[in-house]
Amino acid sequence: MDAPPALPVVEIFHSLQGEGLHAGRSALFVRLAGCTVGCDWCDTKVSWPAGHHPEMALPELAAAVREAGEAGAAFVVITGGEPLHHNLDALCEELAGAGLPLHLETSGVDPLSGRFDWITLSPKAHRPPTPAALAACDELKVVVHGPADLAFAEAMAAQAQQARINGGDPGPRPGPSLLLQPGWQSAEGQALAVAYVRSHPAWRLSLQSHKWLGVR
Repeated sequence: MDAPPALPVVEIFHSLQGEGLHAGRSALFVRLAGCTVGCDWCDTKVSWPAGHHPEMALPELAAAVREAGEAGAAFVVITGGEPLHHNLDALCEELAGAGLPLHLETSGVDPLSGRFDWITLSPKAHRPPTPAALAACDELKVVVHGPADLAFAEAMAAQAQQARINGGDPGPRPGPSLLLQPGWQSAEGQALAVAYVRSHPAWRLSLQSHKWLGVR
C-alpha cells in the first residue's frame, strides 16, 4: 500500500489526553477518517465513512502540528476511525520536522506503518490485532463492558508478551503497560474493571477523564 500525499481528516483539535498513561497531558489530536472495525459502543462513528470527510495535504497537517507545538501541545495523537487503514509512512515523515513526539491509537487490525514514539493498542475481540501490533505496543488498553472482556484482556496481555519474545526483541520489559478502561456509562464495566485492578496488580485503571471534565 503506497503512502498517500493526502489523508481524509475528521478533525484536528488541541486538548488534553484523557486516557491511558499519558492522561492529563496537553496533546494535539489528528482524527483520520475511515473505520471498518465497527464497535457498537464507538463514540466517534462519524469517522467511519472515509469518503464523507475532506482530504488534507500532508504539508497542511504538518503546519497544524507546528502551530499546536507553539501553543503548548506536548505530543501529537494520530487516531480515528482506524488510522492504520491508511499507510502512515509519509505522514510520519512529514510530521517529524514539527519536533513533537508522535503517538498512535489503534485497534491493530492492519499492518503497522509510520514511525511512532508511543503506540496505544486497544484490541477488539471481534477483530483481533496482528501479532506485530501486539509486539510493538507500549500500552495495551482494553475496554470493559462485561466479564468476557476481562478474559479477553488477559489473553491479549499473554499474546503481547509472546509476540515480543517471538520477535526476538523483548526489550527492557516483558510486555506493554496493561490498562482496563470501563465502557463509558457502563456500570457493570466500571465495577468489573475496578475490582479486577484491585486484585491484579499488573493492571491499572484507565478512565475517560476528558468526558468527566467535559472537554474534547
